[in-house]
Amino acid sequence: MPKSLPLLIDASPLCCTPLGSSDPLSEADALDLALRLKALADPVRLRLVAFMLDQPGTEACTCDLAPYVGLSDPTVSHHLKRLEAAGIVTKERRGMNVFYRVVPEAIDAIARVLTVAS
Repeated sequence: MPKSLPLLIDASPLCCTPLGSSDPLSEADALDLALRLKALADPVRLRLVAFMLDQPGTEACTCDLAPYVGLSDPTVSHHLKRLEAAGIVTKERRGMNVFYRVVPEAIDAIARVLTVAS
């Protein structure tokens, strides 16, 4: 059975250079990247992020997300908590609804690290 990674509660941006650059990837940076990739490494979470990115303001209400992925509200909330813990989304309560917003800088940071250095 694979060893599970700890849950990240640090939403700070990734700070390492692209993989394959002359700078070696530190153990701490490797763990930060792995935790964020693990949060995204789920088909439901990828669909949730893609849906939010297509919405005005890159945000959506949980009332729209659950029907989109065809899952119950508690299951979608679980997935959103994982994305939030990884710093990929933020949430804001507005009355009775909770809105989740993608943090573009988090997605950009992951993309930058995974860019192959030329």
